[in-house]
Amino acid sequence: MDAELLLEIGTEEIPARFLPKAIDDMKEILCRRLQESRVSFGPVTTMATPRRLVLRVENLAKNQSEETQIKIGPAKKVAFDEDGAPTKAAIGFAKSQGIDVSQLELVQTEKGEYICAKKTIKGLPTKELLPDLLRNFILSIPFQKSMRWGSLDIRFARPIHWILALFDGEIVPISLGDIKSSNLSYGHRFMSPQAFEVKNFTDYIEKTAKNYVIVDPEIRRNIILKEIERSARSVGGRPFIREDLLETVTFLVEYPTVVCGGFDPEYLKLPQEVLTTSMISHQKYFPVTDEKGHLMPYFLVVNNTAVRNPEVVIKGNEKVLKARLADAQFYFEEDKKIPLEQRVENLKKVVYHSMLGTSYEKVERFRKLAEYLVDLINPELKSTVDRVATLSKADLDTLMVSEFPELQGIMGREYAQIAGEDPDVAKAIYEHYLPTTAGGELPETDAGAIVSIADKMDTIVGFFGVNLLPTGTADPYALRRQALGIINIIINKRYPLQLDDIVQRSAEILKDKLHRKLDDVVEDVLQFFRGRLENMLISQGHQHDVVDAVISTGYSDICKTVRKIEAVESFRKHPDFDALSIAFRRVSNILKDYEGGEVEKSLFQTDEERNLYTALCDIKEEVNQFLKEEKFVEALKSLARLRNPIDRFFDNVLVMEKDEKIRNNRLSLLREIWNLFYRIADISKVVTT
Repeated sequence: MDAELLLEIGTEEIPARFLPKAIDDMKEILCRRLQESRVSFGPVTTMATPRRLVLRVENLAKNQSEETQIKIGPAKKVAFDEDGAPTKAAIGFAKSQGIDVSQLELVQTEKGEYICAKKTIKGLPTKELLPDLLRNFILSIPFQKSMRWGSLDIRFARPIHWILALFDGEIVPISLGDIKSSNLSYGHRFMSPQAFEVKNFTDYIEKTAKNYVIVDPEIRRNIILKEIERSARSVGGRPFIREDLLETVTFLVEYPTVVCGGFDPEYLKLPQEVLTTSMISHQKYFPVTDEKGHLMPYFLVVNNTAVRNPEVVIKGNEKVLKARLADAQFYFEEDKKIPLEQRVENLKKVVYHSMLGTSYEKVERFRKLAEYLVDLINPELKSTVDRVATLSKADLDTLMVSEFPELQGIMGREYAQIAGEDPDVAKAIYEHYLPTTAGGELPETDAGAIVSIADKMDTIVGFFGVNLLPTGTADPYALRRQALGIINIIINKRYPLQLDDIVQRSAEILKDKLHRKLDDVVEDVLQFFRGRLENMLISQGHQHDVVDAVISTGYSDICKTVRKIEAVESFRKHPDFDALSIAFRRVSNILKDYEGGEVEKSLFQTDEERNLYTALCDIKEEVNQFLKEEKFVEALKSLARLRNPIDRFFDNVLVMEKDEKIRNNRLSLLREIWNLFYRIADISKVVTT
């Protein structure tokens, strides 16, 4: 009969940002290790609070399953003589495997028949496997940062204080440094710190709740939502909820309670983002808004304990926030005294990167790239784009951004408006930072989009140029996010830009900073964009083989590439698609490195050649027109008319004719067909059913 496994790792407070990933990693790692250990199991549940990581496995088998091992020995012809008697090789192999020679069996392999030894290994009791399995599991949980403590030679996110480990109600003996597992857990650090015995998961959940610990993060989240809604209603408002803040506070507390505080309405004159940043990013408070979404002079605090004296807690938080807002108000008033334009010169003192110069130099570079882009997209915006690029980083010199770096662009917009800049310029200054997160808001204006592309491209090419490339595990300059930002802006705006031209132009502007050959930088950046584009399209549900088939023919025009992928996916439902794909694969295979030449009708020797050439001529002009109009589905349907002529050609014509002229003429005919298809996709890469 199967049993339950319960594991709790009690720790010092683990940072909230570590925990969502830890929950997922714990489940994935343990499931994999149980499978590798041949122990069957049922549902796996993982949970966490700041002071504990919890794992429950239902229906865990009490024994490993049996395993049959096959050891391959010598070939049959070596293992047996002409009379079928075992040779010394067979006898020696059997002895090495601990079996009698009569127990050897024959097995068919790619190289022929070989003798083998089959051994059945009985499974061990699960309780004997668990101590080492769980110890290694605990130490394998990955964190952004880990630490050692005391004199112990183990690492974890934070020091471990206790381990609760039960299998079928019995303690699993685990030792980690000076910590030994038990059937004990502990309550809330302040409200109920004493130990208590645990029998099973149900008992654990009941007793932790009695001791002021809500272990399930989903339950804590719902409690927080309910309480902040209630508290906000008490002052006639509603909570301003951001999912990242909600997740953070969920993993900051074990027993959530909420109080509502207030601040001087005078501070509402500050830009809204200043207030929300002060509350959300710095204090982890939820702002309160009215029905129209305008901020009210209140905030909501999620506490980790039951509040005995709410007034004391509220006053303490109000005092902290008041200091923050007073500083912000001072910075705002001081910053307004110097127009944004006057701050541009000060960027010469702001180091962007030691190998890429100052922020002023960076601005000058992407100004030039933005000028190149605006000529391609909308030359009428030239002066607006230049103004946006010039002022885009000026807010880096302000007190507000120095204190609140996350307000870059936002304060640029505010100070531009105060200085009387064109509203379109002010808006685009903010937008040029977008998107700031994966799947985040994109620029609305062309000016914002153009400067955003230019700025991000300068960053990517610059860091590639000085050999600071992202790795599989690290991307300190967020180059992947910035590349995806460029791709999404181009797609969203439907800009008919050529990516290779933009990268080339950016590299030429950066040439004095490059530590590598310019052509190598361009090639590496383009391959980097290809990887990001492929991953993005596949994650959006596009078919992997179709994405590969289209991108293999070129991806410089990103918008056109996406339309081609959609067309091939649509055409894939055509009844002739599989046959056409197979035929195109035959064309690709036979052409290999043949570049083609002029097709001479006089060299045709068969009706199949003539018919295929006639069919090609009949559709060629039509296909070219469809391609010019980017009607890719219609072009593919026209190309589908070649299916039967191509099949008959391959069935009846020997392409690799001995006569060189005839052979090359046939290859040239196939090359023309291939070239026409290849303007849409390398159909040979599409998997057929």
